[in-house]
Amino acid sequence: MLTVAGCGQRAAEPDPAFASVEELPEKLGPDGVTITVGDPAAQVQVHLYEDPRCPYCEEFETVGGGPHLREAMLHRWARAEYTLASFLDDRLGGSGSKKAVNALRAALEEGKFAEYHEVLYANQPEESVDGYTDAYLLQLADKVEGLRSPTFDAAVKTMKYRAFVTASEAAYEKAGGTEDPEGPGTPTAVINGKLIPAQYNGLLFQGVAFADLLQQIYDKPWKWEDTTL
Repeated sequence: MLTVAGCGQRAAEPDPAFASVEELPEKLGPDGVTITVGDPAAQVQVHLYEDPRCPYCEEFETVGGGPHLREAMLHRWARAEYTLASFLDDRLGGSGSKKAVNALRAALEEGKFAEYHEVLYANQPEESVDGYTDAYLLQLADKVEGLRSPTFDAAVKTMKYRAFVTASEAAYEKAGGTEDPEGPGTPTAVINGKLIPAQYNGLLFQGVAFADLLQQIYDKPWKWEDTTL
């Protein structure tokens, strides 16, 4: 059985294969909703379900497991897949989640999804404020070199990818199955096809523990398949 507690300092890794997040490959999957970032051949696959307004997603992406996942992606042995939800708009009112998901899809079209995704969470408004307005999303896009253009700006302002937003939310809800028909919750992580149960979601916010888990899955993937958390 794999252990999931943080083990402290790990052995130093060689220089990363990718110099920065900017260099990571990214693409839209054949299902039309899953966004993949990182080497498609990477051994460890982390599928994340996130809502841009979710403060727990922000915690994961900024100070939890997210930075460690990106490091593994840069070293080419892990990749991330994203299903972007927007249910918080209906729950809290507003349209910020939908607007942010649309803008992220527009960034993918420009090959800038990974960078923009990182910027959005680093500058996430308060959940209750519904702060992802068109103006704010474009302001944040200025932080990603080469993202702003008439095409990108128009896609943000007109909700060009509204159909994607709807389909992505539907995929999120479907992922909850019969037990959670409204969706599995955000953030949720599925690693190499195995769901981290909700009662162990605390791992996502413990950077070292999450990094150790990814390392162990990479080193001994067969044990992860048989692990009961």
